[in-house]
Amino acid sequence: MARIAIAAIGSRGDVAPFTDFGCRLKEAGHEVVVAAVTEYADSVSECGLEARSVEFAVSGDIDLEANPMKIAKQAVSPKGMLATGRNLLAALDDVRADVLLLSPFAELAGHPLAEARNIPSIGVRLQPMSTTAEFPPSLMGGWSAGSMINRAAGRRAAGVIDRMYGKTIAAFREQLDLPRMSAKAMRRQRTDAEWPILHGFSPSVVPRPADWRPGLEVTGYWWPQQPIGWEPPHDLVSFLESGLPPVIFGLGSLIVTADEAARISEIASEALRKVGVRGVVQAGGAALDAGNDNQIITVGGVPHDWLFGKAAAVVHSCGAGTMAAGLRAGLPAVAVPSPGGDQLFWSRRLAELGVSSATVQRPKLTADKLAAAIDSALTEQSHRDSAEQLAARIAAEAGAGAVVDAVERLVRV
Repeated sequence: MARIAIAAIGSRGDVAPFTDFGCRLKEAGHEVVVAAVTEYADSVSECGLEARSVEFAVSGDIDLEANPMKIAKQAVSPKGMLATGRNLLAALDDVRADVLLLSPFAELAGHPLAEARNIPSIGVRLQPMSTTAEFPPSLMGGWSAGSMINRAAGRRAAGVIDRMYGKTIAAFREQLDLPRMSAKAMRRQRTDAEWPILHGFSPSVVPRPADWRPGLEVTGYWWPQQPIGWEPPHDLVSFLESGLPPVIFGLGSLIVTADEAARISEIASEALRKVGVRGVVQAGGAALDAGNDNQIITVGGVPHDWLFGKAAAVVHSCGAGTMAAGLRAGLPAVAVPSPGGDQLFWSRRLAELGVSSATVQRPKLTADKLAAAIDSALTEQSHRDSAEQLAARIAAEAGAGAVVDAVERLVRV
C-alpha cells in the first residue's frame, strides 16, 4: 500500500475528473489525499476521499461579478501562482506521500516538492499541451498551420511558461532548500528522464501524436464521481418525467459578468422556445438563470453522468469535462466556446468528429443562431450517429485504471 497525494489546482472542471482515479486508487488499497482549492475541497471529500484545502487569496478590491477575467488573470499571474503554490506546499506539509500526481498548475510547486522529498511524480492533464507537429498546444486555440509552425508554437509556449514562472519556481526551490536550477533546465531534465504525463481524454477524440516522446500517454477519460448518497432534486426529476428528453444548456465552470450571464440566459430561453423543445439550463459558474416553467428549468450542480443520460442534445462551452460527459452519453452537441484557452481546440475536434451541428463563439451567440444549431443537432441524424459511435468506443476505455497501473509501477520500482 502506498500513500498518494493528488495536487488538483484549478476550477471544479479541473478537479472533478481526478476523483475518478483517486477513488480507484483508494479501492486498490492505497491511501489517497487530494489537495484542492478550498472552494472545491468539499466536493472531493463528498466522494469519500481525504481532502486538503488550498487557499487562494486575491486582492480584496476586485469585484468578482464585474471583473471575472481580472480574477482569472490574477490567479495565473506569477504572484498568484506563488501564493497558491506556497499554500499547496503548506497543505501537503505533513503528508508523507510516496507518489505525487500533479495537475498543470500544481507542477510549479510540485516538481520542487517531489525533488526535495526524493519521491516520483506523474503529470495528470485534461488537455494536450506538449509539443507536436499535429497541432499547437490546446490552450492556444483551435487552429493548425502545418507541422513546422505547430511544433514551433509548442516550443515557444514552453519557453514563455519557463520565463513567466522562472522566479516563482526559484522561490519554491529556495523555500525547500534546493540548489538553484532554472525552469528551462528543470524542463530539460524531465524530458531527458521521460517524466510520465497521463492525459485524461479519449484516444478516439485526440489520438496520441506519433511524435510525442516516450512517457506522454493518452489513457481515456476520467469520470467525476458522484457524491456519496447524492439524490437528484425532486423538482428536476418531476420535470424530466413530465415530457420528452430535454436539451441541456450550460457553460460549465466558466465565470462571466452578471450582464453577460443575463444575456446568455435570455438567449438560451428564447432559442429553446423558438425550436419548441424542453430545456434544462445549468447555472454553473456563470450563474445562469433562465427561469422555471413547464418548458424550461434552471438547476444548480447536477452530476453530468446522471443528467446527460436523460437528454436529447447538449449545448456547452467546450470545457474538457462537459464535452467528455456529452460524448460519453452519445449526445449531439452545439459548441459555444469562449475565446482563449482550450475551448476552441475542443470545439474544432467536435466538428471534425461530426458530433456538433455548429460552433458559435459565445460573444457572437444570438437566439436565432442557437435555435438553428439546436434544431440541426436534433434533426440531422448524422450528428447523433457520430456521437453514439464515439460513445461506444469511449465506453470500452479504462482511463482511471491506466492511472492506477502507472502509480503502482512507480511504487514497485
